[in-house]
Amino acid sequence: MSGNEAFAEGAILAGCRFYAGYPITPQNEIPAYFSRRMPQVKGIFIQAESEIAAINMVFGASCAGKRAMTSSSSPGISLKQEGISYLAGCMLPAVIVNVMRGGPGLGNIAPSQSDYFQAVKGGGHGDYHSIVLAPSNVQEAYELAQLSFDLADKYRMPVIILADGMLGQMMEQVDLNAEHYALKTIKIKKSWALRGAKNRRPNIIRSLFLKEGALEEINKKLQRKYKEIQKKEVRYQAAFLNDSKLLIVSYGIMARILEDVVRSLRKQGLRLGLLRPISLWPFPTKEIKDASNNKKVLVIEMSAGQMLEDVRLAVDARCSVDFLGRTGGGIPTQEEIAHKIKTIYNK
Repeated sequence: MSGNEAFAEGAILAGCRFYAGYPITPQNEIPAYFSRRMPQVKGIFIQAESEIAAINMVFGASCAGKRAMTSSSSPGISLKQEGISYLAGCMLPAVIVNVMRGGPGLGNIAPSQSDYFQAVKGGGHGDYHSIVLAPSNVQEAYELAQLSFDLADKYRMPVIILADGMLGQMMEQVDLNAEHYALKTIKIKKSWALRGAKNRRPNIIRSLFLKEGALEEINKKLQRKYKEIQKKEVRYQAAFLNDSKLLIVSYGIMARILEDVVRSLRKQGLRLGLLRPISLWPFPTKEIKDASNNKKVLVIEMSAGQMLEDVRLAVDARCSVDFLGRTGGGIPTQEEIAHKIKTIYNK
Protein backbone atom coordinates (compact mmCIF):
# COMPACT_ATOMS: atom_id res chain seq x y z
CA MET A 1 0.00 0.00 0.00
CA SER A 2 1.02 3.63 -0.28
CA GLY A 3 2.26 5.60 2.70
CA ASN A 4 -0.98 7.57 2.78
CA GLU A 5 -3.05 4.38 2.82
CA ALA A 6 -0.80 2.98 5.55
CA PHE A 7 -1.47 6.00 7.77
CA ALA A 8 -5.21 5.43 7.41
CA GLU A 9 -5.17 1.65 7.90
CA GLY A 10 -2.87 1.97 10.92
CA ALA A 11 -5.25 4.51 12.44
CA ILE A 12 -8.25 2.24 11.90
CA LEU A 13 -6.43 -0.69 13.54
CA ALA A 14 -5.66 1.60 16.49
CA GLY A 15 -9.37 2.24 16.97
CA CYS A 16 -9.80 5.53 15.12
CA ARG A 17 -13.50 5.83 14.34
CA PHE A 18 -13.76 9.49 13.39
CA TYR A 19 -11.97 11.22 10.55
CA ALA A 20 -12.59 14.71 9.18
CA GLY A 21 -10.47 16.21 6.43
CA TYR A 22 -10.33 18.40 3.36
CA PRO A 23 -8.65 17.59 0.04
CA ILE A 24 -5.13 18.81 -0.72
CA THR A 25 -2.31 17.15 -2.67
CA PRO A 26 -0.21 15.08 -1.87
CA GLN A 27 -2.29 13.56 0.96
CA ASN A 28 -5.61 12.98 -0.85
CA GLU A 29 -5.28 9.19 -0.64
CA ILE A 30 -5.79 9.44 3.14
CA PRO A 31 -9.36 10.82 3.04
CA ALA A 32 -10.13 8.67 -0.01
CA TYR A 33 -9.08 5.55 1.92
CA PHE A 34 -11.04 6.56 5.03
CA SER A 35 -14.16 7.22 2.90
CA ARG A 36 -14.11 3.55 1.86
CA ARG A 37 -12.98 1.96 5.13
CA MET A 38 -14.86 3.90 7.81
CA PRO A 39 -18.33 2.55 6.83
CA GLN A 40 -16.88 -0.98 7.00
CA VAL A 41 -15.80 -0.50 10.65
CA LYS A 42 -18.88 1.54 11.64
CA GLY A 43 -16.84 4.72 11.88
CA ILE A 44 -17.53 8.24 10.66
CA PHE A 45 -15.90 9.90 7.67
CA ILE A 46 -16.58 13.56 6.92
CA GLN A 47 -15.20 15.63 4.08
CA ALA A 48 -15.41 18.99 5.83
CA GLU A 49 -16.06 22.32 4.14
CA SER A 50 -12.59 23.55 5.13
CA GLU A 51 -9.44 22.65 7.05
CA ILE A 52 -10.61 24.84 9.93
CA ALA A 53 -13.91 22.95 10.10
CA ALA A 54 -12.09 19.60 9.99
CA ILE A 55 -9.83 20.28 13.00
CA ASN A 56 -12.78 21.56 15.03
CA MET A 57 -14.82 18.46 14.18
CA VAL A 58 -11.89 16.41 15.48
CA PHE A 59 -11.94 18.60 18.61
CA GLY A 60 -15.60 17.73 19.16
CA ALA A 61 -15.14 14.00 18.57
CA SER A 62 -12.20 13.95 20.98
CA CYS A 63 -14.31 15.74 23.63
CA ALA A 64 -16.73 12.82 23.35
CA GLY A 65 -13.91 10.34 24.00
CA LYS A 66 -13.51 9.03 20.45
CA ARG A 67 -10.18 8.35 18.78
CA ALA A 68 -10.18 11.04 16.11
CA MET A 69 -7.84 12.06 13.30
CA THR A 70 -7.38 14.61 10.56
CA SER A 71 -4.76 15.02 7.85
CA SER A 72 -3.62 17.64 5.40
CA SER A 73 -0.55 19.05 3.69
CA SER A 74 1.49 22.11 4.66
CA PRO A 75 -0.82 25.13 3.93
CA GLY A 76 -3.79 23.10 5.15
CA ILE A 77 -1.99 22.34 8.42
CA SER A 78 -1.35 26.08 8.84
CA LEU A 79 -5.12 26.61 8.83
CA LYS A 80 -5.50 23.95 11.55
CA GLN A 81 -3.02 25.56 13.97
CA GLU A 82 -5.56 27.39 16.12
CA GLY A 83 -7.49 24.16 16.58
CA ILE A 84 -4.31 22.25 17.50
CA SER A 85 -3.54 24.88 20.15
CA TYR A 86 -7.10 24.45 21.48
CA LEU A 87 -6.59 20.67 21.66
CA ALA A 88 -3.39 21.22 23.65
CA GLY A 89 -5.03 23.78 25.94
CA CYS A 90 -8.01 21.51 26.63
CA MET A 91 -5.73 18.46 27.05
CA LEU A 92 -7.52 16.51 24.34
CA PRO A 93 -5.99 13.59 22.40
CA ALA A 94 -6.00 13.69 18.60
CA VAL A 95 -3.78 12.67 15.69
CA ILE A 96 -2.84 15.05 12.87
CA VAL A 97 -0.94 13.81 9.80
CA ASN A 98 1.00 16.36 7.73
CA VAL A 99 2.20 15.07 4.36
CA MET A 100 4.52 17.99 3.63
CA ARG A 101 4.80 19.79 0.29
CA GLY A 102 7.06 22.60 -0.90
CA GLY A 103 6.47 26.09 0.47
CA PRO A 104 6.05 28.80 1.64
CA GLY A 105 2.57 29.79 0.49
CA LEU A 106 0.82 27.36 -1.81
CA GLY A 107 4.28 26.36 -3.07
CA ASN A 108 4.13 23.16 -5.07
CA ILE A 109 3.22 19.50 -4.58
CA ALA A 110 6.78 18.17 -4.38
CA PRO A 111 8.14 16.49 -1.21
CA SER A 112 9.59 18.78 1.45
CA GLN A 113 10.58 18.89 5.13
CA SER A 114 10.05 22.61 5.66
CA ASP A 115 7.26 22.28 8.27
CA TYR A 116 9.64 21.09 10.99
CA PHE A 117 9.53 24.39 12.91
CA GLN A 118 5.75 24.51 12.66
CA ALA A 119 5.31 21.03 14.14
CA VAL A 120 8.14 20.90 16.67
CA LYS A 121 8.02 24.45 18.03
CA GLY A 122 4.26 24.50 18.53
CA GLY A 123 2.86 26.18 15.44
CA GLY A 124 -0.16 27.73 17.11
CA HIS A 125 -0.32 30.23 19.97
CA GLY A 126 0.63 29.61 23.60
CA ASP A 127 3.23 27.58 25.51
CA TYR A 128 2.46 24.10 24.23
CA HIS A 129 4.00 21.12 22.50
CA SER A 130 2.68 18.32 20.34
CA ILE A 131 4.41 14.96 20.19
CA VAL A 132 5.88 14.77 16.67
CA LEU A 133 6.80 11.48 14.96
CA ALA A 134 8.59 11.08 11.62
CA PRO A 135 8.40 7.76 9.70
CA SER A 136 10.93 6.93 7.00
CA ASN A 137 9.13 4.07 5.22
CA VAL A 138 5.61 2.80 4.60
CA GLN A 139 5.81 0.09 7.26
CA GLU A 140 6.73 2.71 9.81
CA ALA A 141 3.90 4.96 8.60
CA TYR A 142 1.49 2.12 9.45
CA GLU A 143 3.03 1.42 12.85
CA LEU A 144 3.57 5.01 13.97
CA ALA A 145 -0.06 5.77 13.15
CA GLN A 146 -1.01 3.20 15.79
CA LEU A 147 1.54 4.48 18.28
CA SER A 148 0.27 8.04 17.81
CA PHE A 149 -3.16 7.19 19.17
CA ASP A 150 -1.67 5.42 22.17
CA LEU A 151 0.55 8.40 22.97
CA ALA A 152 -2.27 10.88 22.40
CA ASP A 153 -4.50 9.05 24.88
CA LYS A 154 -1.73 8.38 27.38
CA TYR A 155 -0.75 12.05 27.65
CA ARG A 156 -4.04 13.69 26.57
CA MET A 157 -2.50 15.83 23.85
CA PRO A 158 -2.24 16.15 20.06
CA VAL A 159 0.25 13.99 18.20
CA ILE A 160 1.53 15.07 14.79
CA ILE A 161 2.93 12.64 12.22
CA LEU A 162 5.32 14.54 9.98
CA ALA A 163 5.79 12.86 6.61
CA ASP A 164 6.32 14.20 3.08
CA GLY A 165 4.89 13.80 -0.40
CA MET A 166 7.38 11.12 -1.40
CA LEU A 167 6.56 8.88 1.56
CA GLY A 168 2.84 9.52 1.14
CA GLN A 169 2.84 8.44 -2.50
CA MET A 170 5.38 5.59 -2.57
CA MET A 171 4.13 2.00 -2.33
CA GLU A 172 5.72 -0.83 -0.35
CA GLN A 173 4.78 -4.14 1.16
CA VAL A 174 3.39 -3.75 4.69
CA ASP A 175 3.15 -6.34 7.46
CA LEU A 176 -0.27 -5.57 8.93
CA ASN A 177 0.44 -7.75 11.97
CA ALA A 178 3.54 -5.82 13.05
CA GLU A 179 3.52 -4.32 16.56
CA HIS A 180 7.04 -2.95 16.77
CA TYR A 181 6.00 0.43 18.19
CA ALA A 182 2.84 -0.60 20.06
CA LEU A 183 2.48 0.68 23.62
CA LYS A 184 -0.51 -1.56 24.30
CA THR A 185 -2.22 1.25 26.22
CA ILE A 186 -5.36 1.29 24.09
CA LYS A 187 -7.84 0.73 26.91
CA ILE A 188 -7.43 4.01 28.77
CA LYS A 189 -10.50 5.05 30.74
CA LYS A 190 -11.55 8.52 29.62
CA SER A 191 -13.36 9.68 32.73
CA TRP A 192 -12.98 13.28 31.52
CA ALA A 193 -14.97 12.75 28.29
CA LEU A 194 -18.31 14.45 27.59
CA ARG A 195 -20.58 11.42 27.37
CA GLY A 196 -23.57 12.59 29.36
CA ALA A 197 -23.87 13.11 33.11
CA LYS A 198 -26.92 11.13 34.19
CA ASN A 199 -25.15 9.36 37.06
CA ARG A 200 -22.27 11.74 37.77
CA ARG A 201 -21.31 15.37 37.97
CA PRO A 202 -20.89 16.97 34.52
CA ASN A 203 -17.43 17.27 33.00
CA ILE A 204 -16.21 20.59 31.67
CA ILE A 205 -13.60 20.89 28.92
CA ARG A 206 -12.30 24.40 28.26
CA SER A 207 -9.19 26.42 27.50
CA LEU A 208 -10.48 29.80 28.76
CA PHE A 209 -9.35 30.60 32.33
CA LEU A 210 -9.97 34.21 33.37
CA LYS A 211 -9.44 33.93 37.13
CA GLU A 212 -6.07 35.39 38.11
CA GLY A 213 -3.38 32.70 38.22
CA ALA A 214 -5.65 29.92 36.93
CA LEU A 215 -4.15 29.76 33.45
CA GLU A 216 -0.63 29.79 34.85
CA GLU A 217 -1.46 26.71 36.91
CA ILE A 218 -2.75 24.96 33.78
CA ASN A 219 0.50 25.86 32.01
CA LYS A 220 2.56 24.53 34.90
CA LYS A 221 0.64 21.27 34.65
CA LEU A 222 1.33 21.09 30.91
CA GLN A 223 5.04 21.78 31.41
CA ARG A 224 5.32 18.98 34.00
CA LYS A 225 3.73 16.63 31.46
CA TYR A 226 6.12 17.76 28.71
CA LYS A 227 9.12 17.10 30.96
CA GLU A 228 7.82 13.59 31.63
CA ILE A 229 7.45 13.00 27.89
CA GLN A 230 11.01 14.21 27.27
CA LYS A 231 12.24 11.60 29.74
CA LYS A 232 10.13 8.68 28.51
CA GLU A 233 9.20 9.04 24.84
CA VAL A 234 12.40 9.81 22.92
CA ARG A 235 12.72 7.53 19.88
CA TYR A 236 15.55 7.27 17.39
CA GLN A 237 17.46 4.82 15.23
CA ALA A 238 21.26 4.72 14.98
CA ALA A 239 23.81 2.79 12.93
CA PHE A 240 27.61 2.55 12.84
CA LEU A 241 28.17 4.87 15.81
CA ASN A 242 30.96 2.85 17.44
CA ASP A 243 33.70 3.59 14.90
CA SER A 244 32.41 6.70 13.13
CA LYS A 245 34.43 9.87 12.55
CA LEU A 246 31.54 11.74 10.88
CA LEU A 247 28.01 11.58 12.32
CA ILE A 248 25.16 12.24 9.88
CA VAL A 249 21.78 13.28 11.31
CA SER A 250 18.65 13.15 9.18
CA TYR A 251 14.99 12.17 9.49
CA GLY A 252 12.09 10.86 7.48
CA ILE A 253 12.52 10.03 3.82
CA MET A 254 15.85 11.89 3.70
CA ALA A 255 17.31 9.42 6.21
CA ARG A 256 15.97 6.59 4.04
CA ILE A 257 17.89 7.95 1.04
CA LEU A 258 20.99 8.36 3.20
CA GLU A 259 21.13 4.72 4.30
CA ASP A 260 22.33 3.54 0.87
CA VAL A 261 24.87 6.35 0.59
CA VAL A 262 26.34 5.67 4.04
CA ARG A 263 26.64 1.92 3.42
CA SER A 264 28.28 2.52 0.04
CA LEU A 265 30.81 5.04 1.40
CA ARG A 266 31.65 2.83 4.37
CA LYS A 267 32.68 0.15 1.88
CA GLN A 268 35.10 2.74 0.49
CA GLY A 269 36.63 3.16 3.94
CA LEU A 270 34.79 6.23 5.22
CA ARG A 271 33.83 5.76 8.88
CA LEU A 272 30.35 7.24 8.84
CA GLY A 273 27.64 7.01 11.48
CA LEU A 274 23.95 7.68 11.01
CA LEU A 275 21.42 8.84 13.61
CA ARG A 276 17.76 9.23 12.66
CA PRO A 277 15.37 10.93 15.08
CA ILE A 278 11.99 9.18 15.00
CA SER A 279 10.50 11.50 17.60
CA LEU A 280 11.19 15.07 16.47
CA TRP A 281 9.59 16.19 19.71
CA PRO A 282 10.73 15.04 22.15
CA PHE A 283 14.04 15.43 20.32
CA PRO A 284 16.89 12.96 21.01
CA THR A 285 19.14 15.75 22.34
CA LYS A 286 21.18 13.64 24.75
CA GLU A 287 21.58 10.82 22.25
CA ILE A 288 22.95 13.18 19.59
CA LYS A 289 25.22 14.87 22.13
CA ASP A 290 26.68 11.51 23.17
CA ALA A 291 26.98 10.23 19.59
CA SER A 292 28.74 13.39 18.38
CA ASN A 293 31.57 13.24 20.93
CA ASN A 294 34.94 13.88 19.21
CA LYS A 295 33.34 13.75 15.75
CA LYS A 296 32.28 15.99 12.90
CA VAL A 297 28.52 16.28 12.35
CA LEU A 298 26.56 16.71 9.12
CA VAL A 299 22.82 17.46 9.04
CA ILE A 300 20.92 16.72 5.83
CA GLU A 301 17.28 17.71 5.34
CA MET A 302 14.86 18.96 2.71
CA SER A 303 14.68 22.48 4.14
CA ALA A 304 16.86 25.54 4.67
CA GLY A 305 18.08 24.06 7.97
CA GLN A 306 15.30 23.68 10.52
CA MET A 307 16.29 20.51 12.40
CA LEU A 308 19.85 21.85 12.07
CA GLU A 309 19.13 24.28 14.92
CA ASP A 310 18.15 21.47 17.31
CA VAL A 311 21.25 19.46 16.38
CA ARG A 312 23.47 22.47 17.05
CA LEU A 313 21.84 22.91 20.44
CA ALA A 314 22.40 19.22 21.15
CA VAL A 315 26.13 19.19 20.36
CA ASP A 316 26.53 22.40 22.40
CA ALA A 317 29.42 23.83 20.32
CA ARG A 318 31.66 20.84 21.13
CA CYS A 319 32.22 20.06 17.45
CA SER A 320 31.61 21.49 13.99
CA VAL A 321 28.17 21.02 12.42
CA ASP A 322 27.86 21.21 8.62
CA PHE A 323 24.66 21.25 6.61
CA LEU A 324 23.27 20.11 3.27
CA GLY A 325 19.74 21.09 2.37
CA ARG A 326 17.38 21.63 -0.54
CA THR A 327 14.27 23.82 -0.47
CA GLY A 328 11.03 24.27 -2.38
CA GLY A 329 10.56 20.58 -3.06
CA GLY A 330 14.16 19.89 -4.03
CA ILE A 331 15.64 16.53 -2.98
CA PRO A 332 19.42 16.08 -2.57
CA THR A 333 20.68 13.40 -4.95
CA GLN A 334 22.88 10.55 -3.78
CA GLU A 335 25.76 12.04 -5.81
CA GLU A 336 25.26 15.42 -4.13
CA ILE A 337 25.21 13.79 -0.70
CA ALA A 338 28.31 11.67 -1.37
CA HIS A 339 30.27 14.71 -2.60
CA LYS A 340 29.32 16.73 0.51
CA ILE A 341 30.25 13.87 2.83
CA LYS A 342 33.64 13.34 1.20
CA THR A 343 34.41 17.07 1.31
CA ILE A 344 33.69 17.31 5.04
CA TYR A 345 35.29 13.98 5.88
CA ASN A 346 38.60 14.91 4.23
CA LYS A 347 38.87 18.43 5.72
